Amino acid sequence: MTEQTTTAGARARPAGSPRQSHGPSPRDLAARTPARDGAPATRSDRQDGAADSVSPPAAAPTEMTGAQALVCALEQLGVDVVFGIPGGAILPAYDPLFDSRTVRHILVRHEQGAGHAAAGYAQATGRPGVCIATSGPGATNLVTPLADAYMDSVPVVAITGQVTSGLIGTDGFQEADIAGITLPITKHNFLVTRAGDIARTIAEAFHVASTGRPGPVLVDIAKDALQATTTFHWPVHFDLPGYHPVTRPHSRQVREAARMMTTAQRPVLYVGGGVIKAGASAELAELAELTGMPVVTTLMARGGFPSSHRLNLGMPGMHGTVAAVGALQKADLVVALGARFDDRVTGRLDSFASGAAIIHADIDPAEISKNRHADVPIVGDCREVITELLGAVRAEHQAGHQPDISAWWSQLLAWQTTYPLGYTDPADGSVSPQRVVERIGQLVGPDAIYVAGVGQHQMWAAQFISHERPRHWLNSGGLGTMGYAVPAAMGAKVGCPQTPVWVIDGDGCFQMTNQELATCTVEGIPIKVAIINNGNLGMVRQWQTLFYNERYSNTDLDRAAQHDSPQPGPAGAGPGAVTGTRVPDFVKLAEAYGCAALRCEQADRIDEVIEEAMKINDRPVVIDFIVHRDAMVWPMVAAGTSNDDILLARDMAPEWDVTE
Repeated sequence: MTEQTTTAGARARPAGSPRQSHGPSPRDLAARTPARDGAPATRSDRQDGAADSVSPPAAAPTEMTGAQALVCALEQLGVDVVFGIPGGAILPAYDPLFDSRTVRHILVRHEQGAGHAAAGYAQATGRPGVCIATSGPGATNLVTPLADAYMDSVPVVAITGQVTSGLIGTDGFQEADIAGITLPITKHNFLVTRAGDIARTIAEAFHVASTGRPGPVLVDIAKDALQATTTFHWPVHFDLPGYHPVTRPHSRQVREAARMMTTAQRPVLYVGGGVIKAGASAELAELAELTGMPVVTTLMARGGFPSSHRLNLGMPGMHGTVAAVGALQKADLVVALGARFDDRVTGRLDSFASGAAIIHADIDPAEISKNRHADVPIVGDCREVITELLGAVRAEHQAGHQPDISAWWSQLLAWQTTYPLGYTDPADGSVSPQRVVERIGQLVGPDAIYVAGVGQHQMWAAQFISHERPRHWLNSGGLGTMGYAVPAAMGAKVGCPQTPVWVIDGDGCFQMTNQELATCTVEGIPIKVAIINNGNLGMVRQWQTLFYNERYSNTDLDRAAQHDSPQPGPAGAGPGAVTGTRVPDFVKLAEAYGCAALRCEQADRIDEVIEEAMKINDRPVVIDFIVHRDAMVWPMVAAGTSNDDILLARDMAPEWDVTE
């Protein structure tokens, strides 16, 4: 069953109240032809040291304010939406932004929401997302989303207002050194104090954010620079000494990698999010088919290689499949493509794939051998690396070097058959969270974009939804940011208005940023939010169960629902179900935000409620799924232990030597 959706994101404005104009728009001031659709190219093929330039249609030199130059630069770069909140220091930019005919501003309810929305837009579209905040607390509220985007290599451009240049360093009202604060968590940042530097700096920010390894860039602009007069001209020319990312791999390294791939007996393709960032999913599928090698896809790479593909063993790591974890542990060759050997994948590093040689391809040279020594390091864009690997592997095959890995596949298939992903429905008749997530994936289908919060529901969404397409699975992988999902989904829906967007969120995560549902209602952004409501901080509770002797210190989110409640729970609900008075009542909260609101408390109503939500496309929908509070995510590798010690359930471990 495929969900139908209406066009989302049309600017909401009361009937009969057209936008007022304060004069010519920035587009008119620039006296230019309409900008091309889309953003600048996301990859740079330049290998020389020449200066960079951004060159949409030329704009005649025009006198304007720095604020107008900022908006003109955004228009010329093809920006169609920005997420933000005005304030004193950034206010000069909001006046010309009001008149822009091509840049839509979405007024969020919190700057953290603006940052995550920009990231969601970028992850779903591949184009840089843009957020705007004022100085001081407005700017510091962007710290978490910037750190999140940095960890997950998401191209975001954050524009912040700063106090006037004469006040910088004096502890002026609402002053914060946001450039200094964000230095470790941005790819680069700029402080602009002259109006004449604004347009060029914005162009540089977009170039840095979207080329090489993508990442967030912050541009902090002093208020007096926004107010001063300058001459705007386009295109701008810039030179960034030292920033010339290498995209083409070294051919000798590629040939050596191909030789190893065609002689290994137990090879594995270990695929990370870099493959999706590079737009290399088609090339990856071709390489997997050519070599017959098993593929494991990390949390950030789900959808980069179809979950349903016969060569896909699933997700590796802490909550990965036994087959994926075992394949890496027992491999004699690991080919890492756009992955960074994160601790959640490797477990205890000294025991990770201890018998394997490592080929590591990444566009960021700093990642090569950072955590695990690479026997063959390859620096380059994943798409170009895989393309060259295809040619080199074919040459090896033509030379007669084509190994028989059928015995390896026999072992892998035995693990898949013996230790599949699964779950048991609660004996007390309450709702299984895994079943909820699984049915959402099955009923909504693989064409939807799925956005997860952080915790148990995130892992279930990674495990039990079939991820078939790149950029259709969004989550906070590296930083693990609770509160990511709702605003990120909002950004994804704005970027992909024709695509259904479903949030899989926990009741803890949801309460951190649910105010952005007001934004979604006002702006006409009909996302769907499925709250997996167990009344607890579920993943923390799971760790307390396993490692802290079931001492549940401060993980109950709704004590009124868990204890001493005079109200009865749903029929058949046993001691594991969330019952009684709910604080908050998510149905009432959603209705207060103008959303459609549903609740599901019985397992036999799961499909009915999901299908009802799928029919509503004129406003956001929130579903409160009341689920069993003691459900756990399995398999699991305990933090700091070896992947060899993976557990299928409590005190249950796989037998690695199982055969067909």
